[in-house]
Amino acid sequence: MIPINKIINRTIFYIFFVIIGIIIFLPLLITVFASFKTARQISVDFPLKLPSTPHLKNYITVFQRGDLLTGYLNSLILVVFTLLINSLLGSMAAYCLSRFRFKLRKLFFFLFMLGMIVPIYVTEVARFSVIQALGLYNTRGSAILIYAAADMMQLYIIIQFVKNIPVSIDESALLDGCSYFQIYFRIILPLIVPAIATLATLKSIEVINDMYIPYLYMPKTSLLTMTTSIMRFAGTRYARWEVLSAGIILVMLPTILLYVFFQKFVFKGITAGAVKG
Repeated sequence: MIPINKIINRTIFYIFFVIIGIIIFLPLLITVFASFKTARQISVDFPLKLPSTPHLKNYITVFQRGDLLTGYLNSLILVVFTLLINSLLGSMAAYCLSRFRFKLRKLFFFLFMLGMIVPIYVTEVARFSVIQALGLYNTRGSAILIYAAADMMQLYIIIQFVKNIPVSIDESALLDGCSYFQIYFRIILPLIVPAIATLATLKSIEVINDMYIPYLYMPKTSLLTMTTSIMRFAGTRYARWEVLSAGIILVMLPTILLYVFFQKFVFKGITAGAVKG
């Protein structure tokens, strides 16, 4: 028989998570229902009441007036190039910091840690000046350069995977005449694909959801991303609540799909990185 205190604790645990779930999903559910309603239905109906007939005109209006196709295309370009550069730079840095012992190794670790501690907004003026000096302002290259930077969490996860690969493999490859670059590309990189896939999924969601960097560094209309396109659309005369709800759903859809399809790999990669080494 289960003790009373365990039943009480388990009940409190489930009630707590049900409340958290309601807090998270209730606004989303209201937005989904509103996106299929007319302005009159929103003003009259209870927010959680299902629409009597789905009103798809809201989604058509967003696509026609909100320039969402441009937003999807630019976000896709940012994600693809960011992942390519970020995955290579992050895995190379993790490989070097994990495998090699050199004088400035601790300093590099400290600098990566400092990048996480110091708020981004403190260094924004300097970063903006660098982007302008490089001639990347109002181009996709500015956002790609910022997003492509490796962070400490990324390095930590990849380092745990690299540490689990025996050093004897590297030594055998060196004896066979391989260079360190060949060891990285032919041996290390294929073996840390699970970690890279995990981090690529998280980085994709970060890039798609971010509004600050595209808004600040890519203000040109032709460079609108999903988030900045819906933000600009919110200031037009077409931005009624039901239409904005449809736009919000369309902007959220890619990240939701990414998470649904790759959540297994995300959790698997993070937990594997936590126990390896």
